[in-house]
Amino acid sequence: MEHVAAETPICSAKGCRAAAVWVIAWNNPKVHTPERRKTWLACEEHREHLSSFLGMRGFLKDVVKLGDWDFSRES
Repeated sequence: MEHVAAETPICSAKGCRAAAVWVIAWNNPKVHTPERRKTWLACEEHREHLSSFLGMRGFLKDVVKLGDWDFSRES
């Protein structure tokens, strides 16, 4: 696992300090309006785990490569 500098986006998985490669967009319908997107960042190793965690709860909306994500969509 590659460790990264502070200014590099890092994985949101607990204890992980690897560079983020993926944006996992999610929404809790009990709390957020339908168009709102919250995001977690994921390294290759944790993409599936974080996506599954959100998917099992019905929160997962999209998984996109970090370079392709439009951060203006996040609120």
